[in-house]
Amino acid sequence: MLYRKITSYLEKHLKSGADKILILQGARQIGKSFSIREVGTRLYKNFIEINFVEDDEGDQLFKNIHKKEDFYFTLSMVAGDRLGDRNDTLVFLDEIQHYPQYLTMLKFLREDGRYRYITSGSLLGITLQDATSIPVGSVIPKEMFQLDFEEFLIANGFGTEAIDMLRNAYENRQSLSVEHHNHVMDLFRRYLLVGGMPDAVNTYLETHNIVRVREVQEGIRTLYASDASKYEKEQSKKLLIRRIYEMIPSQMENKKKRIVAKEIRGKKGDRFEQYQEEFEYLISSGIALAVHAIANPVFPLSESLQKNLLKLYLNDVGLLTGQLYNNNIRPVLDDIRSINLGSVYESVVAQELRAHGHKLFYYDQRKQGEVDYLIDNHTAMRPHPIEVKSGKDYTVHSALNNLLGNPDYHIPSATVVSNEREIYQDGKVTYMPVYLVMFMESNAPAEDESEYLF
Repeated sequence: MLYRKITSYLEKHLKSGADKILILQGARQIGKSFSIREVGTRLYKNFIEINFVEDDEGDQLFKNIHKKEDFYFTLSMVAGDRLGDRNDTLVFLDEIQHYPQYLTMLKFLREDGRYRYITSGSLLGITLQDATSIPVGSVIPKEMFQLDFEEFLIANGFGTEAIDMLRNAYENRQSLSVEHHNHVMDLFRRYLLVGGMPDAVNTYLETHNIVRVREVQEGIRTLYASDASKYEKEQSKKLLIRRIYEMIPSQMENKKKRIVAKEIRGKKGDRFEQYQEEFEYLISSGIALAVHAIANPVFPLSESLQKNLLKLYLNDVGLLTGQLYNNNIRPVLDDIRSINLGSVYESVVAQELRAHGHKLFYYDQRKQGEVDYLIDNHTAMRPHPIEVKSGKDYTVHSALNNLLGNPDYHIPSATVVSNEREIYQDGKVTYMPVYLVMFMESNAPAEDESEYLF
């Protein structure tokens, strides 16, 4: 069974006695249901799981329910012999986005307090926007992602003590030995091929066969592309969402790595504003990661974003390398110089930063150039630039130098990540191995943490 960090969060929430209902949201196929099921069956004598997608495809017992009394009656019909009370019964409402009325009902189920509840679903970003009555104050939204690199290491037998030593190297800016660095880099390159989708990781661990892994990834990619047909009513929008999603890998190979509006339908006059709903679908469903442009990098970055300029990355680096290289593992494992892995490295860094709580931005200024990522440093209350390098010229970064040298921005430090082993600082720039991004946790205040009360 794969180790998932989210299980400790779920367990803490369920043991806390908090009466707010947790909504675990994220893209499909990342392990939400599995994680809830694992914790729920372990902590509760009675664990009842209702999958609304399966219900809709079957008897539709829960489909047209809008009152809690009718819900209780139906629940007792399917699980009456397993219903106890709040102390021993957890009801798991899976794929809640499929029956959006239950988002409103959560408020009343919480107030009634008959059982404990937990929910999960994808496309919740869109569903919450469309819900007639969002249960503010009654729910805790929590975003989940596929396996990050740390979880991938553990899945491959990397010990927790070794993880702690890596973290210590990151925090104290101490370089690993050549042998240790090479070993971690080998696993990192395998992560670039496999990604973090649980089914792909399990297939890799069982077979070590890239063909089998790619088959799993292609199935997931096809599922993501077809999801638009399920949740979008307008046929024209379905086609555009699918078109934009399928464009992401090829656009990442371009210099600017942005999807250009006029290329979506091949019409010169098209503008970004025409496709805002389509972009929002891809982002809110979790199948694409958005990185917004910033021309004036001041803290907090969200106040300065340019809404009409953004990059889209696939949510999983394994899906990307599958599209770019198919079953050929040599470009990634052998680090072939003639192959530009820049988009792959940028993708995995975006995936790691997002999984560790960061909102993603990039610096884009016509005269000064473009820097791959900007994240908020809430402690210093300054933006922190991150430049991603996949080649040997990792110390060449004119746009980053221009950004750091601008006296109007007062940016105290930056990070350059690459394949190189040594960790060292040169002026404002710290150089480190790319895999250490796994420790760049967001220092933004956490929700519902007593230490932030005042």
